[in-house]
Amino acid sequence: MTAASALLSHWIAHLRDERRFAANSTEAYERDVSAFLDFLQSHLGGEPDAQALAELEPRDLRAYLAFRRQGPDALGDRSISRALAAIRSFYRYLERRHSVTNARLSLVRGPKLKRPLPRPVSEAAARDLISEAQTAAGEEWIGARDAALVTLLYAAGLRISEALALDGGDRPLPEMLRVVGKGGKERLVPLLAAARQAVERYAELCPFALTEDAPLFRAARGGAMSPRMAQALMETLRGRLGLPSSATPHALRHSFATHLLANGGDLRAIQDLLGHESLSTTQAYTSVETQKILQSYRRAHPRA
Repeated sequence: MTAASALLSHWIAHLRDERRFAANSTEAYERDVSAFLDFLQSHLGGEPDAQALAELEPRDLRAYLAFRRQGPDALGDRSISRALAAIRSFYRYLERRHSVTNARLSLVRGPKLKRPLPRPVSEAAARDLISEAQTAAGEEWIGARDAALVTLLYAAGLRISEALALDGGDRPLPEMLRVVGKGGKERLVPLLAAARQAVERYAELCPFALTEDAPLFRAARGGAMSPRMAQALMETLRGRLGLPSSATPHALRHSFATHLLANGGDLRAIQDLLGHESLSTTQAYTSVETQKILQSYRRAHPRA
């Protein structure tokens, strides 16, 4: 029978090469299922094979989940749910490709999670972040770069990885930008003139050649700007403006969606702009608006 480690390698290759999962997603799946197989090796007294995986009992999976809740590296409910989802995905692949079935494991339920609401910044805070980005840097071109990046994230609702994936060949940015998102899925996002102009101003000041095969957003020494640098930028800006720790690069994407919805945007159109596969993911923004309405009501109504 095929060893579990070999089955894992086949599955990861399937996710990477056939399903076209993003590198971060593939690594997370591999990490979660590798930890499960490592536990089974100790739990069962040897490396499991396909037959052992087919014969696992619910109590074995529950023992693993209990194990992951112990010690200094104990997992919380959300991480436990993610690990369980990875294991189930692995088993679905085993059933389809290797005829390894184990319906009993579906009896194991993960913790009930309450999906956290998105935490956008206000419209005024978004404007302040763009303005502050321009002036906070020591060099004019870096300030222009930071302002262009923040403007692009807020104006187009891009993930930070999507914005930093742009290269010199993408400019001048068009009115409709083709974005490659998670899983290699493409979508078209309209760009405001302010975002296009901010990127062009940065490009004119940038001391490095923004050639077609080179990254658009550059670090101080000319290399590619990294997500960690973007996160550090937002840490600096929110400290200067007195904004909460939730004001991250991704919060600008939340702000894009929330502000569109607040100003009459159609939910399904926003789903397409964000590249969400499921409408239920986008519907979280309606809850944000409902909460704002309730807060206004409680502040203003004399009997609230």
